[in-house]
Amino acid sequence: MNSLVNCCKNLSKTTINRITNQYFVKEYGTHLSDYNIKWVRPTVIPKSKPEKSGDLGIPHDVKPTQLVPGYEKSKELQDANEIVRRLVTLQFYPRKETIKTRSEKIIELVKRHGSDRGSPEVMIAAMTAEILQLQENAVNNIRDKREKVFLRELIDKRNKYLRKMRKWDYKRYEWILERLNLFYKALPTDNTPAYRKDSLRKLTQKHCDKIKQAKLDAYKAQLKQEQKTFFKDKVEKLIFIRKEELELGLEPTVTEDDIERARGQLNEVLNEQTS
Repeated sequence: MNSLVNCCKNLSKTTINRITNQYFVKEYGTHLSDYNIKWVRPTVIPKSKPEKSGDLGIPHDVKPTQLVPGYEKSKELQDANEIVRRLVTLQFYPRKETIKTRSEKIIELVKRHGSDRGSPEVMIAAMTAEILQLQENAVNNIRDKREKVFLRELIDKRNKYLRKMRKWDYKRYEWILERLNLFYKALPTDNTPAYRKDSLRKLTQKHCDKIKQAKLDAYKAQLKQEQKTFFKDKVEKLIFIRKEELELGLEPTVTEDDIERARGQLNEVLNEQTS
């Protein structure tokens, strides 16, 4: 930690004003807190969360008043009483029937034909339906560790399929992300977690670079302000040198072109300052 402070002190001397024993003291910074360098540990988002897994939700959801699959074309139900029709809705059937119906609806979004069950699109859709269901269960069953492990494994498996599809068929990859309302982030090249020491070292270097750049910009601005006086003195001195050499009968080392070039530079500086 001392090396970080020494690095910052060597690059730029930052003065700090303090009041000690009712006296105004001006001294150099000796700690990272004196340089306003703060690091906050980033919050770790679990992989099972939707914002981490990439599931934005599918709008095609089933309703409790929907009939159980297989009863839609029943002629007897068309003339049946309302109470009888309600008995064959998802509301009065086991919950696994609702999960199955939702999964079938999601698979219908991407399947290639009516009996498609083995294509990569259908497998990704089936895994997506199960992931959405497990994420809903995780909200109510916080302590179910086995289900969380299975959810993480399923997300990794789906990412593996998406990674392969992204490599071999990018158009289909984009299409399935749009249909299933997903987003996928490729694995980073450097997957090292954020540590306090490394992060403080980077922040210190960034802070020192910022101070150096600010001083360089201030020095450049100062030199630019002095250009007018510099070129004006240069023109006068060149004229004086040429005049003295001619009066003494010496071969002039300053030509008229040198004087005109200096005047041109002076005019450019004046035009930049007026504009």
